[in-house]
Amino acid sequence: MSYQVLARKLRPQTFTEMVGQEHVLKALINALNDKRLHHAYLFTGTRGVGKTTVARAFARCLNCEKGISATPCGACSACVGIEQGRFIDLVEVDAASRTRVDETRELLDNVMYAPTNGRFKIYLIDEVHMFSKHSFNALLKTLEEPPPHVKFLLATTDPQKLPATILSRCLQFNLKRIPAAIIQGYLCQVLDKEKIAYEITALQQLAIAADGSMRDALSLLDQTISVGEGKVTAADVEVMLGSISRTRLYELLHAVIATDPAELLKAIDALVEFAPDYENVLAELISLLHKITRYQVLPESFQEPDERAALSQFAEATTPEDIQLFYQIGLHGRRDFQFATDPREMLEMTLLRMIAFRPVAPGTLNQASPVQNTKAIPKKDSPSVPRDRTTSEAPAKRPVQAVPEEAVNAMTHAQPQTEDLAWEAIVPKLGLMGLPLELAMNSTLTSKNTNEIVLKLASGKEQLNKPNFVKRLENACRDYFSETLKIKIEVGKGAKATPAALRLKQEEDRQKSAENAIYADPFVKEVCEKFDAKVVNNSIQPSAESKTD
Repeated sequence: MSYQVLARKLRPQTFTEMVGQEHVLKALINALNDKRLHHAYLFTGTRGVGKTTVARAFARCLNCEKGISATPCGACSACVGIEQGRFIDLVEVDAASRTRVDETRELLDNVMYAPTNGRFKIYLIDEVHMFSKHSFNALLKTLEEPPPHVKFLLATTDPQKLPATILSRCLQFNLKRIPAAIIQGYLCQVLDKEKIAYEITALQQLAIAADGSMRDALSLLDQTISVGEGKVTAADVEVMLGSISRTRLYELLHAVIATDPAELLKAIDALVEFAPDYENVLAELISLLHKITRYQVLPESFQEPDERAALSQFAEATTPEDIQLFYQIGLHGRRDFQFATDPREMLEMTLLRMIAFRPVAPGTLNQASPVQNTKAIPKKDSPSVPRDRTTSEAPAKRPVQAVPEEAVNAMTHAQPQTEDLAWEAIVPKLGLMGLPLELAMNSTLTSKNTNEIVLKLASGKEQLNKPNFVKRLENACRDYFSETLKIKIEVGKGAKATPAALRLKQEEDRQKSAENAIYADPFVKEVCEKFDAKVVNNSIQPSAESKTD
């Protein structure tokens, strides 16, 4: 017997064999069980999601000799005939090859005749959007008032091209893209049944590449089996799809986050031997950035240990703002691929752009940096000051009294003092950005010792108390104090004088001072009196000088 491809061999014949599309199957099953049957059904969706398969299974349910049921027997002549494609009362039409109005009229001339063997005469029209305008007009009258023994099952990938008069006469069901996890699980079942060895990573890549199409997934699986000589491995899938492994992808992103252009170019050079699709590499990197963002918000949504560990490292090494910037640059890079003379150059420039446009943390601009090739500024001779003059004007030193030993011991064992630590002055120097900065701004310093800082988080800001945000604040405090510190967050009342509250109070005071200055201005008073004018409060803003005070 000749080999039959998996997509045809495994095509479902009944609703129970279908994978996904539960929302469509539920509606059809209920309609069959309640005998509430419409005369025209329209199935829409992208390629390979099961439009024609659902229509054929529905035709079996309508014409089964055991009666109309959501579970046809599968053994009668009608069920067998539909399965083998030789049932005379199921007329399948490819609208793409029958666009002429004469062919459509010829097809509809037989509508009035009763079915030969089945209960209903069913017209299954695939890619119905390919009909011409005149063909739609010819179909319209029949579709509006068909004979009771006729059912129309229409399928299309582009329902927007159908006239509104056609859409209004059909029950429309939109078949969704099948999630990658469901496709991966089904491929596992297929390979277990076929007794073919496989790697889970390979099936994950195939499921993603299928883009929601089960037929595409099975076709890619067939191709992978041929490439791998009877087995499915991740290496074969990467070569076939032009993709790269997770490790290579992690190397690229690590170089970007580390702002190391040389390491980045070396990582891209290492991809040459795999001959990847560079646009696909960028697409996978964009998808990885999305996963990192999800992990920063909902880490519990990732269950695989290896993936979770990698995402955790990336999430702690960068900020949400940087990830959003990388994501946006990546999207622009994908858009510009069509203009690139060399895909590899486009990938390199896009990733280098992520490094070049990455903003500098606020605290790093004040740090001293070595300046080379600068000439020393010559010093002007200044008149020397007589030594005896300075010494004569210096105040006399008071005698130093000895400090009792008990007082020294009391000071060394005293509890840590927080009065001298102005938290509102420390926060701007920590170099934080985004939500970790919000966490620091909405907290007050309760206590600090050599190994722990206790912060009290303001009420209503509990959502900022995330482990990754606390970790970044902890690292910033370690760098600032040059000590190995742990951050402890207490949530509750008492955090009134937070840096955020103080900043808001200062802004309110500046605004009030600006308004008072405007109202007290003689010129403003004169204008208001002469022209019966009024000052618009919302138009008053503090000057730049007052903001920097």
